[in-house]
Amino acid sequence: MKNVETLASIDPVWARITREARQAVVQEPLLGGFIHTSLLHHTTIECALAYRTAMKLSSGEMSEQILREIADEAYSSDPEIGLAARADLVATYERDPACHRFLQPILFFKGYQAVQGYRLGHWLWNHGRTDLAYFFQMRISEIFGVDIHPAARLGRGIMIDHAHSIVIGETAAVGDNVSMLHSVTLGGTGKEDGDRHPKIGNGVLIGAGAKVLGNIMVGHCSRIAAGSVVLEDVPPKTTVAGVPARVVGAAGCAEPAITMDQLLSGEEI
Repeated sequence: MKNVETLASIDPVWARITREARQAVVQEPLLGGFIHTSLLHHTTIECALAYRTAMKLSSGEMSEQILREIADEAYSSDPEIGLAARADLVATYERDPACHRFLQPILFFKGYQAVQGYRLGHWLWNHGRTDLAYFFQMRISEIFGVDIHPAARLGRGIMIDHAHSIVIGETAAVGDNVSMLHSVTLGGTGKEDGDRHPKIGNGVLIGAGAKVLGNIMVGHCSRIAAGSVVLEDVPPKTTVAGVPARVVGAAGCAEPAITMDQLLSGEEI
């Protein structure tokens, strides 16, 4: 009991994950081996994520062992990666109504898993290991359907729901506590070089199928309606919608990325 209490005080996120994992084994014994190897055999969330990422991204071209060693090195070298992983997990739990336990994103949610893979690729990119970073990008795209350039910058508390056909370009920057749904593109507008991708502020909600194109700024706590094509700067705390997108009203709440409210009111329309 003392060890459990100590773990909870040091890392409450990992303590909750392991508690849920033990309960899950009792409820579904057929998944016991999977849950033990993925979670209960590890001492930290970093170790578990290194194992899960290596298992998902390994192939005949790159073994699970090599990928796990790379992941272990990244987590040991930069504690921020593990802290961001915890923030992403809590964000997913709080914002996705389909997420009922902390263990679900690590085991089952490809949006969460893809972002954690990106974070390792970004670490490689920042350490000059660009070809290996591109390998991570390629495998994440192949396995999860999420294409995030390893040079892109993502903050903490990122939640990508459903995570199908996500594209985030090389010079894109995404702030903290951002939520986006499937088929979102943060892309360029052509073949221009240099800084050519969007900058997304903190607390932004990006609806399904939205395309944000070019070196533009999406202000803090704004909201982009599903299916919109955004080609110009978005003021903070506003809602934009349409093709091309235009301001249709206020954001509707102080933190749209957390409430996940995507409905436009009659006044906005």
